[in-house]
Amino acid sequence: MQNEREKTFHAPGMGRRSFLRSGAAAVATAAVTAAAGTLLTSREAEAANRIAPPRQISLLNTHTSERLTAEYWSRGRYQRDALRAINKLLRDHRTDTVYPIDPELLDTVHALQARIGTKTPLHVISGYRSPESNEFLREVGSGVARSSFHMRGMAIDIRAPGMDTRMIHRAALRLRAGGVGYYPQSDFVHMDVGPIRTW
Repeated sequence: MQNEREKTFHAPGMGRRSFLRSGAAAVATAAVTAAAGTLLTSREAEAANRIAPPRQISLLNTHTSERLTAEYWSRGRYQRDALRAINKLLRDHRTDTVYPIDPELLDTVHALQARIGTKTPLHVISGYRSPESNEFLREVGSGVARSSFHMRGMAIDIRAPGMDTRMIHRAALRLRAGGVGYYPQSDFVHMDVGPIRTW
């Protein structure tokens, strides 16, 4: 089984740059607002939502049975409380370590949920992974990268209940948002926001 660093893949579809460019105006608005340390007025918030509609993800941690549906982006900015809740849900369940999840990964998960057309929570097999957990998994199995993107909050392993994992894999590839790995024996798809590649 190949690890998350190998093999480049070039597939047609929406690239990460295209995805991010579509919300560039809203990101600029958020950056200016954050720098100014001000709150958006209701009119400004409505304008920001027209430029980039709110983004929501729905997840269930298969190890802790915790679930959440969070609108992590709205009113032209990432929502801190939602990000904190997501970070907690995606913590390393072995060490209980919470780590900041890259918002770009959340955008990719949001785009995947929209593409496959499900509002059912995606089942998370692995989110953040501490160096200790990563080394443990390297010792007991194969296909775990020494410098895994999981250790940087930039990767997630998921499945969608009731959906063929091959379909999830194909949808993830079409996003062209980073690395995509398919693990049919374990029935999950790996997604990260590193370089575009597949295994």
